[in-house]
Amino acid sequence: MDSFTQRRRRDLILAAVLAAIAACVPFFVKDVYVQNIMVLTLMYAALSQAWNILGGYCGQISLGHALYFGLGAYTTALLFTKFGVLPWFGMLGGGVLSALIALALGYPTFRLRGHYFVIATIVIAEIGFLLFHNWDYAGAALGIDIPVRGDSWAKFQFTRSKLPFYYFAWVFCCVAWLITWWLEDSKWGYWWRAVKDNPDAAESLGVVVFNSKMGAAAVSAFLTAIGGAFYAQFVSYIDPESVMTFQFSLLMALPAVLGGIGTLWGPVLGAVILIPMTELTRSFIGGSGRGVDLILYGAVIVVISLARPDGLLGLFSRRPAPKGVPQ
Repeated sequence: MDSFTQRRRRDLILAAVLAAIAACVPFFVKDVYVQNIMVLTLMYAALSQAWNILGGYCGQISLGHALYFGLGAYTTALLFTKFGVLPWFGMLGGGVLSALIALALGYPTFRLRGHYFVIATIVIAEIGFLLFHNWDYAGAALGIDIPVRGDSWAKFQFTRSKLPFYYFAWVFCCVAWLITWWLEDSKWGYWWRAVKDNPDAAESLGVVVFNSKMGAAAVSAFLTAIGGAFYAQFVSYIDPESVMTFQFSLLMALPAVLGGIGTLWGPVLGAVILIPMTELTRSFIGGSGRGVDLILYGAVIVVISLARPDGLLGLFSRRPAPKGVPQ
């Protein structure tokens, strides 16, 4: 058995152990505030894993994923409030819609490279934000208040406990990790890493670079929209400011950057550190400290970038990775 296969098997065993521990945590943590932080941590771990598929493995750094997050949230909320469609169908609908829009947007933007592509993703997300901010049918700036009609798994609404939301976020995080784990050793995974390292060389070896990017974008957008739909049900109210701002795009990218971009465990490790730090900062500093969490993000990222450019996972590596070789 080669070292790569052994590593993948170890990763799967470790994931099963950590998932089992995470499933048991709510039995010992009864504080609602702490449970809320745990829900958000799991959600952002999954969202960062989704972002990492495109930005980490494929090397297409997107800072506009808030668009797909918002599309998932708005699709679910609109279908439920306007037509009575259950959120589960709204989640799937939002995921499919976001994947299709990602493909449509990828057709022109994936012809750009480097910082031009990054700027394009930011601009497109801001356009989406402005459209929803002025779209009366979707509540415009006032947003959508999702009516709560009692605890129900069918309608995915719970008022007495956060545990159902916790376990959905737990499943979402596990599924996102497993999809990434499976893709890592698939044909697409090898293509994406080749495109990230050297797209011209990859194309000369038969990799269809454009199609590879489009595939990564579709998978990433689909998972991100599922997270947006979950968030809409979790908070029961959405508006453009709460689901489509630039800060959401950052919160999806930063855990992967902190933990280790283009790695399997980087997004999880980064989310476990960054998200509790964010929530605790907001709680203890309050509105007067608005933006302090971003300052802390910046400070942490700078320190890690200087100490371990390959992210926190680099602290556990036995030897430095050669340049351009994904871990």
